[in-house]
Amino acid sequence: MSPSPSQDLARRHDLDWIRGGALFLLILYHVGMFYVPWEWHVKSPHPIPALEPVMMLTNPWRLTLLFLVSGAATRFMADKVSAGKLAGARIARLLPPLLLAMAVIVPPQSYYQVAEYVAAHPQAPFGVDPWPTFWGKYMTASGGWCGEDGDCLITPTWNHMWFVAYLLVYTLVLAALLAVARRLGGRLQAGLERVLAGPWLLVLPVVYLAVARTTLMPIFDITHALVDDWYNHAISFAAFLLGFGLAKSAVLRERLIAARWPALVLALAAYAAFATYAWQYRDVMPPLALRRLMHGVYAVDQWCAIAAILGFGARHLNRGGPVLRYLTVGVFPFYIVHQTATVVLAHHLARLGLPQGLEALILIAGTFAACFGTYEIVRRIPGVRILFGLRAQPAAEASRPPAFA
Repeated sequence: MSPSPSQDLARRHDLDWIRGGALFLLILYHVGMFYVPWEWHVKSPHPIPALEPVMMLTNPWRLTLLFLVSGAATRFMADKVSAGKLAGARIARLLPPLLLAMAVIVPPQSYYQVAEYVAAHPQAPFGVDPWPTFWGKYMTASGGWCGEDGDCLITPTWNHMWFVAYLLVYTLVLAALLAVARRLGGRLQAGLERVLAGPWLLVLPVVYLAVARTTLMPIFDITHALVDDWYNHAISFAAFLLGFGLAKSAVLRERLIAARWPALVLALAAYAAFATYAWQYRDVMPPLALRRLMHGVYAVDQWCAIAAILGFGARHLNRGGPVLRYLTVGVFPFYIVHQTATVVLAHHLARLGLPQGLEALILIAGTFAACFGTYEIVRRIPGVRILFGLRAQPAAEASRPPAFA
């Protein structure tokens, strides 16, 4: 059943479902990173090149979608509090988990990354220190873990928690804008409703994404280092602002519902074209003209997949319930621990010599078990809850915006 305009100011259950679904896909994606030939923290001794097209199915849009729904969730909070309170609440909610992760959750990822490098490069000028020694070097940036190519492992690091760091920075920038223009949300919404009409709903975002990929990415490759990541900022902050603007718009919601099938068809066609291109040229440099053409194809996939998800979500995911309440609260602790769980489990499973299919099933099940187990433990400990982005009082969770806001 399609939502009515009177639901405009209600909580967007569809976006909460989409946020949870995007996180689950992200967990599966990071499990896939262990097996695909691409570089990652730990790698399977038996990589699967055929997995590359599967990974490409969500690669263009998964994190952009998360930034968009995070911007939408921020709108609901920003309309209720001052810009200063918004900034303070986001700092209190996001900074403790970020610091905890960098000091406690993420270091095992770096440890096993070093361990696997040393195993593959016996002549490396460093070894694998006992954990306390390694952690001390990690925290003091004194490990000297530099590879043969001159690239060094920089620590302390936030690894997958870069998303949280960027989300915090984007929210603080938004709060500063709101302090100057309090009605920014309404004005942005009105502007989006005006320009994203008819075919422009699909065309304009694709043009923006294609231009950014063509002009910025060759200069500023994705680094997740915040200070030099300008292509990533151009995409992620724009998605965050787009979500902020469309969150309460019944007009844009109805347009996305109407465009969901064309968007899905375009997204699948673009995915097929780009995945084929990436596979054909995985070992050689493609011609410049073809690369530029594929920038546009990638942009079509990126936005049309998001538009299709938003449209189908708005059409079919309008109910809450206990499952959604559980996932909405648990999504942040899941995000915090999932990649470390995958890295640690994958490193040790690879040494058991299990059939690869069984190994992958255990890895997926173990990662999700670690996520659920961690959440069930930390949500029961008041002092620890805050470190994992949860409210101090459990009873307040169901009615409050999630941490990814």
